[in-house]
Amino acid sequence: MSVEGSKRAIIAALLANAGIALAKFVGFLITGSSSMLAEAVHSVADTSNQGLLLLGQRRAAKAADRLHPFGYGRSRYFYSFIVALVLFTLGSLFAIYEGVEKIRHAHDHGLESPIVAVVILVVAIALEGYSFRTAFRESKPLKGSASWWRFIRNSRSPELPVVLLEDTGALVGLLLALGGVGLTWLTGNAIWDGVGTLCIGVLLGIIAVILIVEMKSLLIGEGATEDEETALQSALVGEGVDRVIHLRTQYLGPEELLVAAKIAIPPKTDVAAVAAAIDSAEARVRAALPQARVIYLEPDLDRSSTPS
Repeated sequence: MSVEGSKRAIIAALLANAGIALAKFVGFLITGSSSMLAEAVHSVADTSNQGLLLLGQRRAAKAADRLHPFGYGRSRYFYSFIVALVLFTLGSLFAIYEGVEKIRHAHDHGLESPIVAVVILVVAIALEGYSFRTAFRESKPLKGSASWWRFIRNSRSPELPVVLLEDTGALVGLLLALGGVGLTWLTGNAIWDGVGTLCIGVLLGIIAVILIVEMKSLLIGEGATEDEETALQSALVGEGVDRVIHLRTQYLGPEELLVAAKIAIPPKTDVAAVAAAIDSAEARVRAALPQARVIYLEPDLDRSSTPS
């Protein structure tokens, strides 16, 4: 997955959310709907999040230095983790608070010009749909035959899962807001607007927790996926390498995998042949997994074939 692909999805989401946030704030000022306010704050959080994701990509592009010899690739994981925290605090907790307050004081609140809110929410759904479609298109080649849930769990590139979950939450949140405003309009009871706001808060909380768990795991350091490890095992064994004694991997960034392995060399192999076997194994690994950019191979004698 290229950085450009994820950047396109982030920019599409940023532009859509910035426009939607402005429209929702105007809708809240006209209608007084707490669902509109919660959705407006949600869109502000999403816009800020896309800015953080772009900042993470920029920081990750810094060249390695003495203090960070493996580079700054994990900056993308750090900023994605911050995104999850922002979504939880600014989006979820605010919406839950507003929903509870609206339900408790429903008799003190009403909706002015609810048709304005409905029109804004419908337009917002169309814009969010565009953002979601961009993220979906960029993610599909990476997903392959796996389920979308497995893609979110296994992806080592954090931006696309974040944008996908944010856009999914935004679309569902807009439908909840539309339902809350619509029921308040039909029944004249503002409690439905509060219920819609509360549901938006709970939805955002669930998405934020999923993101926090996934980003924390990436930030601490995840190894290769099962499929990638199988490919590594196969690539390492070949000319001059009998088998893999043990293998350790870790992603230093979304497109940079560290591979450390102890490989079994046939007994009585001379030094030149050992060096050639290691070079050949490294070449096979890079051909099989281009993201394996840092490779350390330790040769050892294949004692399993040595007569006792």
